[in-house]
Amino acid sequence: MFANKSFWHAGHRPTLLAAFLYFDLAFMVWVILGPLGVQIAKDLALTHTEKGLMVATPVLAGAILRIVMGLLVDHLKPKTAGAIGQVIVIVTLFVAWYFGIHSYAQTLVLGAFLGVAGASFAVALPLASRWYPPEHQGTALGIAGAGNSGTAVAALVAPSLAIAFGWVNVFGLALIPLILVFIFYMIVARDAPECPPPKSLAEYMKVLKDKDSWWFMFFYSVTFGGFVGLASSLTIYFNTQYGLDAKTAGFFTAACVFAGSMVRPIGGNVADRIGGIKSLSVMYVVAAVFLTIVSFGLPQAWMALVVFVCAMLALGMGNGAVFQLVPQRFRKEIGVMTGLVGMAGGIGGFYLASSLGYAKQATGSYQIGFLIFAALAVLALAGLTGVKTRWRTTWGAAHLTAAKI
Repeated sequence: MFANKSFWHAGHRPTLLAAFLYFDLAFMVWVILGPLGVQIAKDLALTHTEKGLMVATPVLAGAILRIVMGLLVDHLKPKTAGAIGQVIVIVTLFVAWYFGIHSYAQTLVLGAFLGVAGASFAVALPLASRWYPPEHQGTALGIAGAGNSGTAVAALVAPSLAIAFGWVNVFGLALIPLILVFIFYMIVARDAPECPPPKSLAEYMKVLKDKDSWWFMFFYSVTFGGFVGLASSLTIYFNTQYGLDAKTAGFFTAACVFAGSMVRPIGGNVADRIGGIKSLSVMYVVAAVFLTIVSFGLPQAWMALVVFVCAMLALGMGNGAVFQLVPQRFRKEIGVMTGLVGMAGGIGGFYLASSLGYAKQATGSYQIGFLIFAALAVLALAGLTGVKTRWRTTWGAAHLTAAKI
């Protein structure tokens, strides 16, 4: 029914906006321990390893919970699943603000609950995706997925609010936009009429028997894993590596994250135009090069900022390219595939964030952490090169002639 329609007339714009805002605010609180990490680490006297694990815990929890959210999306439909997730996050932040956080163990518990916010990925993308035809998937999911700009908002605002009001009170202040977006979401968001009927858990797991699902999980573990891992870690990195105060380190991080999140729609649109495989291949090369450069410890913070921005631009566009491809290959299973692929992305982010802390603790340098992740980008490029011919001559050619892969 969407054939021959332009993007802006093909779907449901209020739902697309609601998906974006929900995703944006959820990601803001998902990574909030990172921008607050300098103040939290000072007050709780955390080691480099503890700081790394603290900011990585919400990422891992979000990765695991994306599977749960993916199941809820297909059983309860996206709008209801999103409403449940938002209520849990709002209650979590209220408890953290009202009772306070007094130990390292409590930061880990808070991080685990904040994972529900990270799981919003498995809701927001299907909520938007199901309204749009194959030829507009990259653009639609790029716009919805640009909600990861919330990580930039957290990096930009949270350190300054922590200085002014105390870092625990930042949790309370975050409740204001969360509640407003929740109300908007409940009013305007609508489930697409073609939502597939619920399937059993066994049917969902059948997807894992398809090797393409594992390829997509690996590809996204590098692009999104790199993005969210850096978003969670850079405030602490700039503070530790260059001695920047928490506010300035937050500004530097926000610039990097803003770059990576804002180009996600561009990445999806470029993939719609030239094909996701070609776009993604270029992005892996660029990301690997710049992560390798920054691993050698640039002498000035502004130099590192430029290199990180370039890496985040590549990773952000890569995120859009991956999700230009996923709905084409797994249209009927988009809910569970979004959960699985999103889970893999979160695991990649957990690995990067935690490995940077461990590398600093063990060697006194972040270099090994960056170099290993750059190597993973090269490995992903090799994997993509290996499957591209099969993809283009099977599902890419047989089913979706209007969309490029």
